Amino acid sequence: MAYDSINIFAKILRMEIPCQKLYEDSYALAFYDIYPKAPVHILIIPKGAYTDAADFAARASEAEIVGFTRALGQVMALAPIGESGFRLISNTGLHGGQEVPHYHIHLLAGKALGPMIVEKG
Repeated sequence: MAYDSINIFAKILRMEIPCQKLYEDSYALAFYDIYPKAPVHILIIPKGAYTDAADFAARASEAEIVGFTRALGQVMALAPIGESGFRLISNTGLHGGQEVPHYHIHLLAGKALGPMIVEKG
């Protein structure tokens, strides 16, 4: 899949759309989700044009991978996640539930999040 430069996260990176920023460096931007699924719901996106986790792993430079991972650590330190734990999720593709075609990680916290997948009987 080709990268779509008009996706909402690309627009946020270009400052065409505002966000409630928590963290930013040369590799990543972290901001609060406008439709949170938990009391704390933060999105962490790389600044490069990557469609999903597989694309990022295949094409990002070592500096981008290390920088993004370090930025993720900074976000975890800054986020109001408490000591009860949190969840990191990266959806990829249609069946994975990806809604925006720009690689991103969801940080969810602030309540018991339940099982990852509910089995259907």
